[in-house]
Amino acid sequence: MNSQAVKKNNNMTELTDKFISYLCDVKKSSQNTLDAYRRDLGSFLKYAEREFINSFSDVTVESVEGYKQYLTQKGLSSSSTSRSLSALRSLFQYLIMESIADSNPAREIPNDKYEKKGPQVLTNKEIEILLSQPSLDDTKGIRDKAMLEVLYATGIKVSELISLDVDDVNLNMSFIRCAKNDRERFIPMYPIAVKSLSNYLESSRKLLIVNKDEKALFVNISGDRMTRQGFWKILNIYAKQAKIYKQITPHSLRHSFAAHLLENGADIHDIQEILGHSDISSTQRYAQFLKDRMKNSYMKFHPRA
Repeated sequence: MNSQAVKKNNNMTELTDKFISYLCDVKKSSQNTLDAYRRDLGSFLKYAEREFINSFSDVTVESVEGYKQYLTQKGLSSSSTSRSLSALRSLFQYLIMESIADSNPAREIPNDKYEKKGPQVLTNKEIEILLSQPSLDDTKGIRDKAMLEVLYATGIKVSELISLDVDDVNLNMSFIRCAKNDRERFIPMYPIAVKSLSNYLESSRKLLIVNKDEKALFVNISGDRMTRQGFWKILNIYAKQAKIYKQITPHSLRHSFAAHLLENGADIHDIQEILGHSDISSTQRYAQFLKDRMKNSYMKFHPRA
């Protein structure tokens, strides 16, 4: 590859980095979103280098179609391929906005149709079994019990859970404060969650922290802030102990929280506010899930269905 080609290829990387910075600084995208864009666009840059595509001006409809086929041959699912193409479309929209590109070749390539999976919701019994798994005779078990109870009590994301500081908790008023991008919401907790959190703060956390000035609410055995990966491993251990064979993720507790509230008559707008959804349609999918489940139950058990 000649020096001019290298210069152009580096320019593609530089422009991609500027787009990521735009998402972060202007669009205020979450860290998870930024990581996903970096991963998907990084994959395209590697493909472009392999195909000797040295500038975004060299990207054509045919090359995007080739990239789509490349992802499929690698074994990516339709949903993952569609997400990668969506990231590329967004990048080109940014380049057009910045007068760097004249058109969006990725827009011409349609996503393959794929079946959207509904939210993974645990039953009330499964939730009770899962929450009963941590041992309260163990330092880590007390911490894990508090994390699981808080997650199900509030419906917050795992990224929000591990971002909580001690100052975000008000045990006397039974709520937590969740702040993100200059927005904050105060979410109530049921008594068992408050008791579990209080128990953790009074006992386990004091034994786990190394620095007495540590602000993080939930810490790992090294005394540092709990990570997403760390919590994921903990959840998987308890799911196996509980013999729950569904594919459980930290988001499963958030889905279960919303579905169970709706099922028991909570107002959908209240749930929207608690979850922090800016668009009511994000919350309405839980209502649709419950309707679909009721219809499936009817068709399965009605004698004439």
